[in-house]
Amino acid sequence: MIRLSIPLRQALSRLSLPLMIAAAFGTMLLGKADTMLAERARIVLADVLAPFYAAFAEPARAVRGVVAELPELLVLREENARLREENERLRRWQAAALALESENALLRRQLAYIPERAPSYQTARVVSDAGGVYARAVLVAVPPDVTLRRGQIALDERGFVGRVTEVGNRSARVLLATDINSRIPVTLEGSRARAIMVGTNGPRPRLQHWTEGTRPAEGERLVTSAEGVSFPAGLPVGVVHWSESGVPEVELFARLTRLDVVRLFDFGLGGILPPEAIARPEPRSRR
Repeated sequence: MIRLSIPLRQALSRLSLPLMIAAAFGTMLLGKADTMLAERARIVLADVLAPFYAAFAEPARAVRGVVAELPELLVLREENARLREENERLRRWQAAALALESENALLRRQLAYIPERAPSYQTARVVSDAGGVYARAVLVAVPPDVTLRRGQIALDERGFVGRVTEVGNRSARVLLATDINSRIPVTLEGSRARAIMVGTNGPRPRLQHWTEGTRPAEGERLVTSAEGVSFPAGLPVGVVHWSESGVPEVELFARLTRLDVVRLFDFGLGGILPPEAIARPEPRSRR
């Protein structure tokens, strides 16, 4: 190992800065004197460093991707936890439904139960929401070879929609459950109490005339009642919702604001005449 004297080390330390400045000026002068040489030097340097840049860029890109996807991964984790909980709940409901189905089948065999005839129905497309003489009604298109009658029940994929009030050769008008002329007998599933669902021309009908001493509960399901033999029993209608003013309203299952297709069921029922039939009676035949 070469040992330098103290005066020599001091001289070299004093000369290092002037030598670096001189080298920098020399490089600048060389670049000014020969631009092609400087450009070739930069290209050669870039070619030498390019593989190192590429090698370091890939991990850096991966790290940036992980950091960017971290919030999404956290959301997916929460979503997976929610779906696992929901699947577990659905499995419990499935087990309960299978047990009830088996019990129901056993009771039917013991009682020699005669099942009701499946109702016929026709599927029709909603072509207009113009109410005509009614504030809340829709017009559906039907083929000329399809026979409909007034009083048939209209359902969508979620629940009760309304009843057919007018029938033409190629169209039919359905009075919606929200119309002010609509009166639907319903049953509260929890208490089995009867009530009347009355349209208000608003998004939610109201409950009236329920059984005395039985108050409709918030969130209680409603189904149609066979009272008056004008409706079949058990069609899903909606749930009870108490308004801020203390009025029991019905949050309908059916999406009346987004009706595209409805099914018109013929349950073969007559029963009491609906209000529209009383307001616009059909002509009587002369004897």
